[in-house]
This record gives sequence, structure tokens and C-alpha cells, in this order.
Amino acid sequence: MSTEASGGSSVEYIQHHLTNLSVGEGFWSWHVDTLVVSFALAVLIVSVGWVVGRRLNPNVPGGFQNFIEVIIEFVSTQVKDTFPGHNPIIAPLALTVFLWVWLMNFMDLIPVDLLPFLAKYFDIHYLKVVPTTDLNTTLGMAMTVFVLVFFYHIKIKGLFGYIKSVLTHPFGKWLFPVNIAMTAVEEVAKPLSLSLRLFGNMFAGELVFLLIALLGGGATIGLGLLIWLPLQVVLDLGWLIFHILVITLQAFIFMVLSIVYLGMAHVGGDDH
Repeated sequence: MSTEASGGSSVEYIQHHLTNLSVGEGFWSWHVDTLVVSFALAVLIVSVGWVVGRRLNPNVPGGFQNFIEVIIEFVSTQVKDTFPGHNPIIAPLALTVFLWVWLMNFMDLIPVDLLPFLAKYFDIHYLKVVPTTDLNTTLGMAMTVFVLVFFYHIKIKGLFGYIKSVLTHPFGKWLFPVNIAMTAVEEVAKPLSLSLRLFGNMFAGELVFLLIALLGGGATIGLGLLIWLPLQVVLDLGWLIFHILVITLQAFIFMVLSIVYLGMAHVGGDDH
């Protein structure tokens, strides 16, 4: 959605909106807007959870409590259906991943010019408010999942058991160089696909909102504005409704794949 399309060419407008507020250069560049928004949404999740926990009423649950219970039951069902065995950490982790990714995705539904326009009053000239359109965010979350995957691989199978499974799977011990290469490719592909899928879908969605914002922003007052502005509103509303499904689906996929990969790490060496 859009409140304005600032001056300059269309390319400059899009580049401006897709540029992070950063400090530092190169590898040591920190995307401040991504960090601040992600942290603020994490604080929101913790705060809401704390408030709901303090006001739980098992006898007469309110509407919001019912809504939270539906989400928890939904995530618990996914964990039971997907994860082998039992690990008390998996369900809370899955719930955190789903809620956090969904809220970060939800920032894409805020009018694309609104927060950057307000930021100008604080002398902030760049502001990218959707953390999941930053590859650093999605890759960082995927790598965190895979640190846990390797941890449970070693915890469940033991260090030597895990090394044995890498050397002997899938072609047996005599082709261990091939096994190592295939395992390396497989393990690298998992976090890359997990992160790039979320990043690609959210980046494309943000780009569509920017292109729709350009329709009305470039029209001058007159007949052109009467034509392009209603078209912009219709397209914006249609894409927003569709994008609600996209952001929910992407959060769901990220959560389920995280559960699946962690579940694979809990399978014994003989079933690898």
C-alpha cells in the first residue's frame, strides 16, 4: 500500500525503498533498520505472551486468549504430525519461528511510503521496514536452525556415529569421498533453500507494492489522476488481500521445514 511516491525517477524511487539504513561498510555493514524492527517484533511477542500468561482464565477464556490457544494448538499439531519422538524444545521453537516470521512478513502490509516518510522527520533518509526482505535476516534464521540440526545430530548419534553416517551414507564405506561430497551439498542446500525461499517471496511482494505505488504517484492532477488513482487503489487492495495469504504461507513453510530438518537430526544412524 502507498501513501506517496516520492520524487525522482521510478528506478530511484524503488532503489531508495530497497536500501537499508546501514552503518559500517562491506562485510562489517550493519543493517540498523532490520535489527531494530526484528528486535521490536521479538519484544512484542514476549510482551504479549507475558500479558496473556498473566491473565489466563481457564474457566472463562476471552476472545484473544481463544485466538492464542488456536495458534498454539495449530503449531502443536504440526509438531506432532511432523516431528518423530519427543523433544520439549521443538514446539516452543516452532511457535516462536512461526510468530516471528509472520510478524516480520506482516510489515510488508504497511503502506510502503508511510514509515519512511515519518522517518524523514528524524533525519533518517533510508528505512527498509520488512526484515524478511533482507537476506541477512532469512539466512541468519536458517543458519540458527542448522546449528541446532548439527547439535542434535551429534547429541543423538554421538560424534563418531555422525561421522560414520556421513562417511557411509548413501553408497557405503567404499565410496566415502562421494558420500562426503553429497552430504556437504545436501547440508549446504538446506539452509540456502530455506532462507532464499522466504527472502525471494517477500522481496518480490515488496517490489510489487512499490510498482503499484508508482501508478498513482507519477500522475499529475487532472484526468490522468482520476484514471490511475482508482486503479492503484484496486490493485493495492487486491494484492494486499492476496499477500496476507503469502506472508502466512511463507511463515508456515519456514516453520514446517525447520521442524522437518530438526526431526531428521533426531533419526538414528541406521535410519539416516
